[in-house]
Amino acid sequence: MSDETPVLEEKAGSEAEAVTTVRSLRELIERVSGKGQWKLTREADSGLAESLPFPFLALVGQTEMKLALLLAVINPAVGGVLLLGPRGTGKTTAIRSLVDLLPETPRSLCFYGCMPEDIEVGGLDAVCPDCARKYGQGEPLAAMDKVRLVELPLNARLEDVVGGLDERAAVQERVRLQRGILALADRNLLHVDEVNLLADEVVDAILDAAAQGTYSVRRGPLTATYRARFGLIGSMNPEEGRLRPQIMDRFGLRVVVRGLSDVNERMEAYRRVQAYLTMPRRVVLAYAPETQLAQAELQVARDMLPQVVIPEEVSRLGLAMVHRLKIDSLRAEITLFEGARAYAALDNRLEVSAEDLRDVAPMALRLRRSTFMEKYFEDQGAEEAEISGIIDQAIKENGK
Repeated sequence: MSDETPVLEEKAGSEAEAVTTVRSLRELIERVSGKGQWKLTREADSGLAESLPFPFLALVGQTEMKLALLLAVINPAVGGVLLLGPRGTGKTTAIRSLVDLLPETPRSLCFYGCMPEDIEVGGLDAVCPDCARKYGQGEPLAAMDKVRLVELPLNARLEDVVGGLDERAAVQERVRLQRGILALADRNLLHVDEVNLLADEVVDAILDAAAQGTYSVRRGPLTATYRARFGLIGSMNPEEGRLRPQIMDRFGLRVVVRGLSDVNERMEAYRRVQAYLTMPRRVVLAYAPETQLAQAELQVARDMLPQVVIPEEVSRLGLAMVHRLKIDSLRAEITLFEGARAYAALDNRLEVSAEDLRDVAPMALRLRRSTFMEKYFEDQGAEEAEISGIIDQAIKENGK
């Protein structure tokens, strides 16, 4: 092959035709792309890696894990997802394969992050003067943009996560704060792999930001508050260490990922992985039509989610589940109901059914009970009964 720069060859005896003289879109595409007119050349290898995630629809089995991830994409209010399981069960692969399915979300066009819903809630005084003017003139305050998957490195420091002083500005003898990973994850998905191995201060910062939707950074005289409204997806291997109970409680859906038990499924998984490792682009293209359709369906589900309601009898059923399991955390109801609403939207329905609760309940309610707290409350109840008895006896004797 030649190392020349590609050039468009003119037809013999005439100049190249103008692009505007076309009779159809197909002809225009062929003309602009130079189909059949470019010399084959060999370009230098840039060394850059192309991102071709394993197709989500090519994952074999693991129905509950895939459902939990889709519910978290549709409704961030479920509180995120925690995947627990041994190595090699596809947890990280499944999370990264969400990239091609992620829907679009409105993003502010303003430096201060003003959104149309701010005006709906607080009026024109809730946005900056420039956005108030735009709103009055009918100009958009936000534009649709695709949700992104932001990954937190395992060796991330607290300063990397929340932000710190901008080193480039310091070189020029200026002091400026630089946004951290949490701020970059705003309105996106944040993937935290091996969450049980992160430093406690890093995990606390992530969970506080996820719960509040904002976080503050103070570095010397500088203080800033950043938006951090993201969906949290964590994964861990229980063999490598336990997760603190207060951290576990912050995750909405919990999925215990086990290895495939069916021999045929394991063989099919091997074939697909082998094909992907050998010809990744071909495998991705093979699932491209279904992936595009799934992405469109997720967008529809996310858009219709605000209209999904929970009937009174269904909500009472959910509360009865939580009560009988003796779960104290109120996050159980929040995750159960929000997950059921997302499940109904995924099925293109505007009303949650009892079957929706049945399918979502295991993911929303598992790993929420504490044997320690049950024993603690039992002992505390005995003490309370003893105290009440002594007080009643003292009152009775004093009354005499």
